[in-house]
Amino acid sequence: MDPHAEYTQRLNARLAEAALEERRHRMLGNVRLVVALAAAGLAWLAFGRHLLSGWWLLVPGAGFVALMGIHERVIRARDRAARAARFYQRALARIEDRWAGGGESGDRFLDPAHPYAQDLDLFGKGSLFELLSTARTRAGEETLARWLLGPASPEVVRERQAAVEELRGRLDLREELALLGEEVRAGVHSEALAKWGEAPPVLDSRAARAAAAILASLAVVSLGVLFATGFRLLFLAVVPAEIAFAFWWRARVRHVVYSADQPGQDLALLSHVLARLEREPFGAPRLVELRAAMTTQGEPPSRRIARLDRLLVLLESRHNAFFAPIAAALLWATQLAFAIEQWRRESGGAIRRWLEAVGEMEALCALAGYAYEHPSDPFPEFIAQSPYFDGEALAHPLLPASRAVANDVRLDAGLRLLIVSGSNMSGKSTLLRTAGTNLVLAMAGAPVRARRLRLSPLAPGASIRVVDSLQGGRSRFYAEITRIRLLVDLARGPLPLLFLLDELLHGTNSHDRRIGAAGVVRALVERGGIGLITTHDLALADIAGTLSPPGANVHFQDHLEDGKISFDYRLRPGVVTKSNALELMRSVGLEV
Repeated sequence: MDPHAEYTQRLNARLAEAALEERRHRMLGNVRLVVALAAAGLAWLAFGRHLLSGWWLLVPGAGFVALMGIHERVIRARDRAARAARFYQRALARIEDRWAGGGESGDRFLDPAHPYAQDLDLFGKGSLFELLSTARTRAGEETLARWLLGPASPEVVRERQAAVEELRGRLDLREELALLGEEVRAGVHSEALAKWGEAPPVLDSRAARAAAAILASLAVVSLGVLFATGFRLLFLAVVPAEIAFAFWWRARVRHVVYSADQPGQDLALLSHVLARLEREPFGAPRLVELRAAMTTQGEPPSRRIARLDRLLVLLESRHNAFFAPIAAALLWATQLAFAIEQWRRESGGAIRRWLEAVGEMEALCALAGYAYEHPSDPFPEFIAQSPYFDGEALAHPLLPASRAVANDVRLDAGLRLLIVSGSNMSGKSTLLRTAGTNLVLAMAGAPVRARRLRLSPLAPGASIRVVDSLQGGRSRFYAEITRIRLLVDLARGPLPLLFLLDELLHGTNSHDRRIGAAGVVRALVERGGIGLITTHDLALADIAGTLSPPGANVHFQDHLEDGKISFDYRLRPGVVTKSNALELMRSVGLEV
């Protein structure tokens, strides 16, 4: 299936549907106006001229009420079709490389101290998160961000790959989740909702709940006796007992009622997503597990949430002016507060699990959407040999396919280091980001931008976009060596480190730089790491021969044609033999 053609077809269908519903909306608006004018005319004839009975007003009144219901459904259908059209417009923008700045940037997940998030453009405008994320719930966004920020084990990655492969072609599911999530994302506060479900009970007395029911029943009986026989003694005995009971429990009842208000609304919104997922058949093991995680004691969460929603609707009815006296006599708020607490005891502990399941399902759908939109991108293959990274025709996933130049990168136990030299703007930093970003995709369970990628489990670590801090009183050099110290510590971790160091230690003098760079690289390699470093200082090229096993030098070239510098961004073996710094300075008008 051609994703561009399919998206275009669906977009046109949704736009046509939205246009049709818009025409119906306008037509119904005109019809309602005609009915209102007809009602006004009948009222004049009935009450102004006394030519008709006033009962004739029931006809336009009933018609107007029916039109209101129909009109509301048309408006909802129009808005839904418009949201679906926007979903496919964003999808086409991703395929056509017009997506940067049009999606969720995920800025709130960016931690400058993270060992690679900022260096590899994981978050922000034009970031990997913006490209991948179609999640509409906060739980989905949080799950996807967590997968990008930390590598998973090969077993978990393989489970995700199988789930993504199954979800890849389920475009209807992704569309419907996106449309439902428009409302959910605006309403659900995931952590607050989970904490409400896990909080200790406030009303936990079965005897008190039974007493409330008994007092309410006695109130009904006493009122019946009072109206039937005029006997008031029973009523006069029950009312003070109810008042005393309500007064004793009023603080805890009020706490339950008000604390359940926002979570109840959140759950009602979330139930739409859960209900949609409950209807979808799954075969991949991880998807089956997620379906099971949504079920509590054999009952789907949407049904449980519906019960709570009914309790909250009943609770809200106490504000009705006509029902309020009856509600007071029935201890309405007190009894419903006990019922809400009973629901929370039975189902509250599952809310976090429901949110996590929804979040993971949305993250998997985001990766599945990326896989669908990039059908030529393969899943990486994990091998036991470690450390190992062998990418054929690796390209940067954030660059347009028409501009991205692919290169091969291979590192293993026999070749742990590539020193990349080359002129300014020749592609050195992009090569580092290409390797790192594809590793992040691989360890998250997504396809990679390559012809083929075979690797062992690796932890990425980078020093590419390290900056100074005026407020923090840190120079760029100090920020860089602090980051390098973090990477050295990471190299002692359970996964071998893939280190990516751009212009290593270029903030100090040449003598200290050569000695320091050699020491840093040796420390990382001796701890089992593999990686790439870039440099303008060709003296650092000698580091490759000092290692055991030795590293290798590779470079990018440039060409000066008609006073303009051009690059082919092709990686070549060996050390670069020329620099373009002076040519670049002259090209911007500097006299050198």
